[in-house]
Amino acid sequence: MALKRRSVIAIGVFVLLAVVVAAGHWYETKRVQPGNTTEKDVTVHVTNAGDRGPGTLREALFIVAGATGPRTISIEIPSIKLETALPALVSGRGVRLVAQAAGTVIDAQSLNAGPVFDVSGPNTAIEGITVSKCPAAAILVRSVHFRLSATTIDSCDVGVEVAENASDTLLERNHFTRNRVGIRFAASGHNTAVANNEFKESKDAGLWAVRSAADSHDDVIGVHDNKFTEDTAGIVAGNIPVLVERNDFINAHESDVHVVGSGAVIRGNRINGGAAMGIVAENASGAIIDDNELEGLTAYGVMVRGSSNTLVRSNRLHNCGYGLAFVLGDKAKVSTAVDNTIIEAKFNGIDVIGDSPILRRNQVLRAHAFALHVEDFQPPSGQKVQSQPFLDNNNFGNSPISSKGSASVAAQQRSLQ
Repeated sequence: MALKRRSVIAIGVFVLLAVVVAAGHWYETKRVQPGNTTEKDVTVHVTNAGDRGPGTLREALFIVAGATGPRTISIEIPSIKLETALPALVSGRGVRLVAQAAGTVIDAQSLNAGPVFDVSGPNTAIEGITVSKCPAAAILVRSVHFRLSATTIDSCDVGVEVAENASDTLLERNHFTRNRVGIRFAASGHNTAVANNEFKESKDAGLWAVRSAADSHDDVIGVHDNKFTEDTAGIVAGNIPVLVERNDFINAHESDVHVVGSGAVIRGNRINGGAAMGIVAENASGAIIDDNELEGLTAYGVMVRGSSNTLVRSNRLHNCGYGLAFVLGDKAKVSTAVDNTIIEAKFNGIDVIGDSPILRRNQVLRAHAFALHVEDFQPPSGQKVQSQPFLDNNNFGNSPISSKGSASVAAQQRSLQ
């Protein structure tokens, strides 16, 4: 009997150990699976408008910094006036900062320097706040998976500064007003988009994406369905690949889109009014300016200057001061204008100065001066740069053409009609 009892106890202990081992294995498996955390999403409430202390935004940022699970910071007061710099958003588990009170305003005018929000941790989202009067950037992004939505940034030096190491950045449905620069990119960044935002009265540019040398990455910043109003320049892009599509530009003061270097596609945008030029490709390589509509500009609709292999295709221009211009391009890598329609240019439809582009199947109708004006470029000192455009099946209507260059443009055009 004693032997039988000992056998039963031994079997029971063995079964218990097996259960414990199985449970431990199950726990470890669940713990390391992506998406599983050891802690539920917890909300930290901001109820104190002061600069420091319990319930303040500063205290909330310290709490989430060491969190072992995702956190939400809920701002439940109408305004916050900052006196000193905030700690960075550094949580590796993800932070969502959202304003519950309608129009929560963060006043940053007392800060001496540095960003209001330094986004240094991944999986961060900011929603529904207003940041105003920043001496530097409202938001500095230097991590992956950042989203900004339904936020207003007003009267700051830079609205959102996106660093070179950032990627998977989404900026959507925000308002950028009276900033020097609305959004500034140091590089392209993988899977980055600027969509459905409004930019107004930017002192330098609504969006600035410029670097000194060509970006080696294949990634492209998608800029689509935004509205730019009364900016000095809407978009300035230099050596950072951008795809600018379906945006509205209204009354820019200098240019609506200005591209330099390589990697720009400007497609399907609407540009209306202003004392500016519409689209400027300057020292650009391989730029594509396609299917845009430009109306009521005082200066040129499209200016291609010092550029190579630039394609200007299927654009529609009406009631602008001038239509297209090609100036001092690369004769070894000529630019092309094809299937463009220019109606009621107040002066010349197409100007060619010291350049030799291919002009094919373009229409210039009712130009008030010349449908096509070609002129050699003579620098104050140095050799004359000849203009020798190639014309193919263009329709210049009843508007005259003028050739003050070395090419017999009038004879060439007549031979093609």
